[in-house]
Amino acid sequence: MLAELLTALQNLEPVAALRTSRWVYPLVNTGHIAGIALLVGAIVPLDLRLLGAWRSVPLDLLSRVLLPIAIAGLCLAAATGFMMFAVSATKYAGLTLFSVKLTLIAAAVANALLLRLSPAWTLARLPDLPPEFPPGRLRLAAAMSIGLWLSVLLCGRFLAYIA
Repeated sequence: MLAELLTALQNLEPVAALRTSRWVYPLVNTGHIAGIALLVGAIVPLDLRLLGAWRSVPLDLLSRVLLPIAIAGLCLAAATGFMMFAVSATKYAGLTLFSVKLTLIAAAVANALLLRLSPAWTLARLPDLPPEFPPGRLRLAAAMSIGLWLSVLLCGRFLAYIA
């Protein structure tokens, strides 16, 4: 059943056109890289701030600027990633590394959502906090975020060479 759905997906006319296009597929790939750059380029500075860098920059200000950029990057990377997946859906679905990448993405997104929904996040964004802020749970979430997103990047690069 899944194999039939994946085959049908990669045989759709727009997907077949994408696969054979000399220009469109590289543009989609470029869009994927741009999305990743926006996502990681916004998340890493925010995570570093949670880990204690740039204490003079208010976390609230930094998060108001960087979170929308990270979300836009994630959306762009997901949309273009799905388009690239569709080109060879049956092949990618059969790769353990692809499953690992998707699991890492899910873990990174879940980590971000849990962080943003925690009372510690709300508290850490208040002005004039003592030096021990952010609390350890936020620092742990930030370290996990950096590790997870770098692992996603690593899996993606490896996929480019084995798929």
